[in-house]
Amino acid sequence: MTAAILTELERTRIQRRTVGILSLGQVLGGIAFGATVSLGALLAADISGSDALSGLATASVTLGAALAAIPLARLAGLRGRRFALTAGNLFALLGIVVVISAAAVRVFPLLLVGIIMIGMGNAGNLQSRFAATDLAQPQHRGRDLSVVVWATTIGGVAGPLLLGPGEQLGRVIGMPEHTGSYLFSLVAQVAAFALYLIALRPDPLLTSRMLPETGSVAAGIERVDRPVAARYAIFAIAGSHVTMASVMAMTPVHLSHMAMSGGSMGGMHDGMSMELDVTVLVGVTIAMHVAGMYGLSPVFGILADRWGRLRTVLLGQALLVVSLCFAMFAGETPWGVMVALILLGLGWSAATVAGAALLTEASAPALRTRRQGRSDSIMSLSAAGGAVLAGVILQSFSYAGLAVAALVVVAAIIVLSPFGKR
Repeated sequence: MTAAILTELERTRIQRRTVGILSLGQVLGGIAFGATVSLGALLAADISGSDALSGLATASVTLGAALAAIPLARLAGLRGRRFALTAGNLFALLGIVVVISAAAVRVFPLLLVGIIMIGMGNAGNLQSRFAATDLAQPQHRGRDLSVVVWATTIGGVAGPLLLGPGEQLGRVIGMPEHTGSYLFSLVAQVAAFALYLIALRPDPLLTSRMLPETGSVAAGIERVDRPVAARYAIFAIAGSHVTMASVMAMTPVHLSHMAMSGGSMGGMHDGMSMELDVTVLVGVTIAMHVAGMYGLSPVFGILADRWGRLRTVLLGQALLVVSLCFAMFAGETPWGVMVALILLGLGWSAATVAGAALLTEASAPALRTRRQGRSDSIMSLSAAGGAVLAGVILQSFSYAGLAVAALVVVAAIIVLSPFGKR
């Protein structure tokens, strides 16, 4: 009995330390990734000489994450989380160097290669949330996962705030335009690499494999594979993500169109003030959306633990339905768009946090990392395809039409819910 208690106490201590390290790593990764998202499009437009090609920067980040998700997950399965996360950091570090070099020599294809490599590093950041579940007790898995997701908020906010100081520093030392902030990214990635390499010991995934296969009913259940639930979790995560990403990506364009048409924008007439007001409105709306995505993730994690993974996934779908209804019926007003985007973030948060917990516990240990990598890859590829289709739908059918199309995906997630199935 004493040995068993000591074993549980040791597991709890390691898990708390692991969650803390992963959360700090997410902050550092968010700082590094923020510059790529913010500056990639500017660099692409500047180097290519075409605004039409600026979207390839975002597409390249997503492609990189999709390409690396499965290999990094398999690497984790073979060598542990520490090895996979540091490999992701190395990809990002090399990518930052390539991006700066591409800006210096002004070679557009080389720039895209560097951004793809940074996206591959972001695949490691995504897998940090799964690493938080390796040693978690079943009743706390959603909570621990959501804490690591929440930490993304800090880096996601801090990264863009460093753009101004980064550009000033870059000019002082003679860096190419729009690359100064990558210095902060470089430092953050080096710090994250050192953090995982030195502090993520013992490795949570390798340690979890040394736990006894018996000892509690929950542990026994978790070693039984539930493929139906696992497949549904992958589908729900991808569907919720593509819904969120598609509507979010087109919202700035929609707000800009509203301003150009003069509808419901407060009677702006002066061109300069209109541009400024739209920029502010877009910034505030997206900031509120990001707050919805990450700010309440611990609440949804705790809810997934206490109320159930599947119910919380469906709660996320209910929030997405309300969000899309606002987009359909109040989407021609700034306040309606803002409410829609806040609810969109909240629905995404509930569905992805609970979905990731469901995927983990529905997969036998031998299949777990492989399915986690597959989920991240499908999620990224779906978002890329959804963003492309969203532009076509917005142009052809308006913002309300985009909401209707997204509602079809949400309806499929609800209808295919596997209540009572294994």
